[in-house]
Amino acid sequence: MHHFFVTPCQVEETEIFIEGSDVNHIRNVLRIREGEQISVSDGHNNTYRCRLDRYEEDKAILAIEDRLETDRELPARIYLFQGLPKQEKMEWIVQKAVELGVFAVIPVEMKRSVVKLDEKKAEKKQKRWQQIAESAAKQSGRGYIPQIGKVRTFSEAVRQAEELDMILLPYELERGMEESRNRMALAAKAGSVGIFIGPEGGFEQAEVEEAEKAGAKRISLGKRILRTETAGLAVLSVLMFAMEE
Repeated sequence: MHHFFVTPCQVEETEIFIEGSDVNHIRNVLRIREGEQISVSDGHNNTYRCRLDRYEEDKAILAIEDRLETDRELPARIYLFQGLPKQEKMEWIVQKAVELGVFAVIPVEMKRSVVKLDEKKAEKKQKRWQQIAESAAKQSGRGYIPQIGKVRTFSEAVRQAEELDMILLPYELERGMEESRNRMALAAKAGSVGIFIGPEGGFEQAEVEEAEKAGAKRISLGKRILRTETAGLAVLSVLMFAMEE
């Protein structure tokens, strides 16, 4: 069943209306006809099973058949603070992080980031990443579209993370899997978790120290050094598995 998102104001007592570019997608790309079923979420974890009732100019009118009780969101809010990677890796990271249940992704310009974005380019990239997040949320049947934040400096990201219950920082120089397992287990029980991932060149020592002063806990992801586009997803996978209980 195809899945779409609307705002709560588009949900009425017995009907939901869809507008904008989604209408063209439903009518001309997917070719959904009257009577066919569609799944709709209002972005606040409310999901409805509907059938297409009719098209009205630039709107698709759906009749609500049932409100689904299934909850596909994790019990905790996970924020991925991702060091800006090269090329188009960020698009892949956003897509997979959304599939794994991330609450928000915050791109971070770090000292070893090769990519440097001016304000105009950063805004354009953010819009593109948000579109990818929405598509991934639709594909994975989520009840919420994760937000892709503005590109932040490392210090700005750390200040934002200070408000969270726990901060994890996978670090290639960290040793000792037992302590890392303990910290991951604590994070799985927290209400909000921040994950800091360095860019291709890793973290500068000063960045690690700044994060630790804000309460970040270093963890090891094993004996192998993971790429920036792999490390965050590895942590997310472990947390998702633990939190799904």
